[in-house]
Amino acid sequence: MGHLFEALATVINMVLELYMWIVIISALISWVNPDPYNPIVRFLRSATEPVLSRVRRYVPAVAGGMDFSPIIVILAIVFLKVFLVGVLGDMAGKFR
Repeated sequence: MGHLFEALATVINMVLELYMWIVIISALISWVNPDPYNPIVRFLRSATEPVLSRVRRYVPAVAGGMDFSPIIVILAIVFLKVFLVGVLGDMAGKFR
């Protein structure tokens, strides 16, 4: 049972890490006015916009149009990585 929790923690950690990089790349791409028909840009938008739009409902853009939603999503991902993956790792240790 401990190996199951360890494997689950590893997979969740990898998925969260990948999604964090997708959010970072999407935020960086938004600074350079990308071609909206580019398949990579379309993928990045479709992968991040559902989450970012939910955050934008609660955190409006500040003066100058600065959007803090990617930062908030990245902080949430880091929290989940530390908390959730840590708890699963602790559970794995207890079941060994």
